[in-house]
Amino acid sequence: VALRGRKVASMAFTLYSLIQTAILCTNAIAVLHEERFLSKIGSGVDHGVSGFGDDPGIKAQVLNLIRSVRIIMRVPLIIVNSASIVLLLLFG
Repeated sequence: VALRGRKVASMAFTLYSLIQTAILCTNAIAVLHEERFLSKIGSGVDHGVSGFGDDPGIKAQVLNLIRSVRIIMRVPLIIVNSASIVLLLLFG
């Protein structure tokens, strides 16, 4: 794009870049190590237990989300990462 004699590089914000960002963020969550990182912020197993009818706090909800992503998304992330790599190799 030329703007008054200067060339300005424009970055395209595409659906693929948004999907790739989501994949990278999910990968970042999936590789968090339980003993090295999560134990330092208090993610012990007994911290998530609350009484019946009590709403868990924000910290407990975030830790449950991290645990869920680490458990459930392991195999789908391998498939999605492989497909993303193949697409990048084919189309640049």
